[in-house]
Amino acid sequence: MPMTSETPTRHDQHGLYPEAGTVEDLRRNLATVQERIASACQRVGRDPASVRLLPVSKTKPQASLRLAYAAGCRLLGENKVQEAFGKWESMQDLADLRWSVIGHLQTNKARLVARFASEFQALDSLRVAEALDRHLQAEGRSLDVFVQVNTSGEASKYGLNPEDVPGFIQQLPVFSALRVRGLMTLALFSAEAERVRRCFILLRELRDQLQQSAPAGMELDALSMGMSGDFEIAIEEGATVVRVGQAIFGARPLPDSYYWPTRSDPQTPESVTD
Repeated sequence: MPMTSETPTRHDQHGLYPEAGTVEDLRRNLATVQERIASACQRVGRDPASVRLLPVSKTKPQASLRLAYAAGCRLLGENKVQEAFGKWESMQDLADLRWSVIGHLQTNKARLVARFASEFQALDSLRVAEALDRHLQAEGRSLDVFVQVNTSGEASKYGLNPEDVPGFIQQLPVFSALRVRGLMTLALFSAEAERVRRCFILLRELRDQLQQSAPAGMELDALSMGMSGDFEIAIEEGATVVRVGQAIFGARPLPDSYYWPTRSDPQTPESVTD
C-alpha cells in the first residue's frame, strides 16, 4: 500500500469542532467526514465504499442521537455499556437503529450487550467471549465481534498483545454466537503522525498473517482503526471501519486524552475509542 507520510494527525485540534445542534449541522459534518474518507482512499487507490463510517455518540444526549438518526445514521458507537443500554431502551421507537459497543467490557455487563448490541469491537479475553456467548445463546441472538489488539505497547491500554492474538483467534470458534469479523486497535494519541501510522501498519500486517491460518469460516476481513484525529492515516493503511465522534457530533468538554482511561484507574474501567 502506498505510503503517504505527509498526512498529519488532527489530535491537536480539540475544540475546533463546534457542537452539532441541528439535523443540518449533522448532515454537513457527515458529508465533510465522507469527503475526507474519499480523499484518503483516493491517495492510496482504494474505493471509498470499502470504508464504513461508524459515528460515535458516546457522552452525547439522546436528543443529539435522534438528530443523527434524522440525518441518516443507522448505526451508532457507544463506549459505556450502561449508557448505551439506557439509550437503546429509550430509543426503541427507532426500530432500525443499531448499536456498536466499542469500549472495554466487564463480564458482569455481557448480559446487557447480548440484549441489544449488533456489534462489539473490544473482545480481548476468553472470559468475555464465554460470557457473551452464553447470554447470546439465551437471547437467541448472534453478535459481530472484533478482537482488540494493543498495537501501541502502552501498558495502560486494553487489548491483546499482538503475539497473543493468533492463539486467541484459534479458540474463538467454540463460541458459536460470536461472528469474528476482524481486528480493532487504538493508536497512540500523538501528534507524531508516523508513530500513529506504525500502530495501524502493525494491525494490518497482523490481520494479513492471521488470514493465512484463521479457523475455517473466519475471514477476518475487517480492520477497525482510526478516530477523528487520525482516521485518514488509518484508511491509508487499510482501515475498513473508522470510529468518528467529535468531527460529527462536535467536541466534548475536554480533550480526547482525558477520556482515555488506564487499567489502574478504577473510575474508568471502559476504554475510550473516539
